[in-house]
Amino acid sequence: MSTNLPPPSVAQGRLCIVLAALLWSTSGMFAKVLTQATFLGANEPPLDPLPLAGLDLPVQMACYRALFAGLVLVPLLRRPDISFRPLMLVMALAFTTMNALFITALALGTAANAILLQYTAPLWMYLASVFLLGEKAERGGMATLLLGLAGIGIIVGGGWGEGQGVISLIALGAGLAYAGVMICLRLLREVSSRWLTAWNHLCSGLVLTPLLFFVFAPTPLQYAVLFLYGAVQMALPYWLVARGLRSVSPQEAGAITLLEPLLNPLWAYLVSPGTEQPPPTTFIGGGLIVAGLVWRYWPTRNA
Repeated sequence: MSTNLPPPSVAQGRLCIVLAALLWSTSGMFAKVLTQATFLGANEPPLDPLPLAGLDLPVQMACYRALFAGLVLVPLLRRPDISFRPLMLVMALAFTTMNALFITALALGTAANAILLQYTAPLWMYLASVFLLGEKAERGGMATLLLGLAGIGIIVGGGWGEGQGVISLIALGAGLAYAGVMICLRLLREVSSRWLTAWNHLCSGLVLTPLLFFVFAPTPLQYAVLFLYGAVQMALPYWLVARGLRSVSPQEAGAITLLEPLLNPLWAYLVSPGTEQPPPTTFIGGGLIVAGLVWRYWPTRNA
């Protein structure tokens, strides 16, 4: 994954973004492969969870996924990339929280709820930009916010009726934490994006590593799946997006990556149909969230 490749054409850049969205969308599939009975049998013996606050936290998935992704990203770094700002500690904490909450929501609930509620991050970032950073409120941003809030209410309310209320709140917490990461990235935009991406993943993995002493180690097959989880589902897409953005606008890239919340539940359902039966409210609320994001990021509206 050389960083000295010539810039891609526009078509190649779009293909890179599409491939990144497809790979990102496999997060639910990997989680189900590790926790449910599939043709691989990677769920046996069950990954040892860490009981905390009445929930079984999948600490191994959260830790190894981020750690392996960070290690794969390290060879992309160059000496001038590496620097430090105090805000990077806050960003790493937000990223660790987002990673742990998102994986917990994936493992204990449906992929549809987890990914759709995590995709509320732009809504919280918009609010922070207006009320904390003092930026001007936009009509498009308000429309996205209202659609998103309506979608959140429908999903969380429907999840409560299905006994998934706590899991929905965990997924929503992942979206809030992800918004914190995005705000920090914006404030740290002068720092190398390669370095910040590797920093976030490595810190997240290392912060969670001490918790591994309280659980049993995965099997060799589970280690292999966890490595692919980090390398293929997390590290490779970031490289593809970085390359694609050399010829594709951020607005167009944002619209293309909306493939992720649409496809994530599909892959999870294909590998574990018995556990991926979200209630109708998920589709209704998710449709409102995605509609708001399309309204916000569709390229023709941001020309």
